[in-house]
Amino acid sequence: MKRNQFPYHSDRKWLLPTITISVLTLMLLLTIVGHSKPSSDSGSSFGQHNFTHLDHENGELGLPELPRFAYLITGTKGDGPRLKRILQAVYHPRNYYLLHLDIEGSDSERLELAKYVKSENVIREFSNVMVVGKADIVTYKGPTMIACTLHGVAVLLKKAKDWDWFINLSASDYPLISQDDLLHIFSFLPRDLNFIEHTSNMGWKEYQRAKPIILDPGLYHSKKSGVYWAKEKRSVPSSFKLFTGSAWVVLTKSFLEFCVWGWDNLPRTLLMYYTNFLSSPEGYFYTVICNHKDYQNTTVNHDLHYLRWDNPPKQHPMLLKLEHFDDMVQSGVPFARKFAKDDPVLDRIDRELLKRSDGHFTPGGWCLGSSFLGKDPCAIYGNPVVIKPTSSSKRLEKLIVKLMDSENFRLKQCK
Repeated sequence: MKRNQFPYHSDRKWLLPTITISVLTLMLLLTIVGHSKPSSDSGSSFGQHNFTHLDHENGELGLPELPRFAYLITGTKGDGPRLKRILQAVYHPRNYYLLHLDIEGSDSERLELAKYVKSENVIREFSNVMVVGKADIVTYKGPTMIACTLHGVAVLLKKAKDWDWFINLSASDYPLISQDDLLHIFSFLPRDLNFIEHTSNMGWKEYQRAKPIILDPGLYHSKKSGVYWAKEKRSVPSSFKLFTGSAWVVLTKSFLEFCVWGWDNLPRTLLMYYTNFLSSPEGYFYTVICNHKDYQNTTVNHDLHYLRWDNPPKQHPMLLKLEHFDDMVQSGVPFARKFAKDDPVLDRIDRELLKRSDGHFTPGGWCLGSSFLGKDPCAIYGNPVVIKPTSSSKRLEKLIVKLMDSENFRLKQCK
C-alpha cells in the first residue's frame, strides 16, 4: 500500500520565541507522554502499540501533530557507504535528508549515492532525500564547515518547506533510537526549543581560539590545506559575548531562517567575525543564539549526543566500542559519536535498538511488511503518522523531562 507524494503543510503554528517551562508544563508532558497503556514486553509506557498522531493534511485525530526533522548528513572521501547506512538507520517518510560528500569525495562516490537514492521505491515515492552534486570544501579547522552547514540549511529551507528541527550528523555518527521514538517524544515539545550545548566560559579557548587570527585557504582554493596563522592577536569583542559548545545541534527552523535570511545584522556580523576563528563550528550558532533576545531563552543546554572523552580531553572524542553499549543505552540520548567504519557496536545497535537488518530501513509504524526470512518490512508501507514507539522512547522521555526541569532549565541558558 503506497502513499501519495509527500505533503507540505501550510498551517504550522509557532509558539512565542521566549518560552517558560513551568511545573505545570512538565506535569502536562509527563501526563500525556507517560500515561499510555503499558506493554508487557518492553517495559515502556509507550510499549509496542501503534499511535496515530494528528495530521492536518489528512484530518486525522489522535495525539499531537508529529514534527518533521531536516537532516544534513556529511562525509568525506570514502564515506559514501557510511552515509548510506546512516540514512537507512534514520530514515522516515515524514523527514527530509540532505547528503553531502565534501570535495575530497569523488564524483563516482556521489553518483553511487544518488543512484541508491533513486533506486529506493520508498524514497522515490516520498521524494524526501537529496544528494549535493556540487560539493563544498570542508577543512574543519576554518570557517568552511560553517559555510557547508549554512549551505545545507539554505537548500533544506528552499526544497523542504515544512519542517521543525534541523539535525546535523557526520559519517561517524549513528542513531541510538528509531525515528518513531524521536518523532513521538518531540511531538509533545514546544517547536521553538533549540538543543545546543553551550557555555560562555571560554577557558583555554579564549587564548587558543578567540585571540588568534587564522586564514583558511579553503575560502579561495579548491583543495584542502592547513590554515595560516597571523602574527597579531585580537582582543575579545565587546559588542557581543562569545559562546562555545558542541558542533552537533538540533536547531529550529525559525532560528535557522534568522541565521540564513538575517533580517537582523547579527548573524552576518558574527559570520564575518568567525571567518578568522579557529574551529568556528564550535562558536558560531552558540554566539548568535545567545546574543539575540528572541532566541536566547529558547536553548536547552544539551546536544542530544553521547560522547566519551579522553582524560585530559583531546580535540576529538574517543571512538565508541562494544564496551560502551550499555552506557550509551542508559544515557537516553538519540545519537552517539564517534564510531569507526563498520565497527561491531553498530551491528549491535542495529540488532538490539533499531531492529534493523543490513541494507534495510529502521522499521516503524509506517512499515506494513514482514521481516520473516530477512524480508524488508518497509517494502510495503502505509501512513507515516502511524508510529510504533519502543522502550527507547521512555529513556528519551526521562532525559527530556530532566533537561526541562524548572530548577535547572533557566539556569543553564546562555550563561
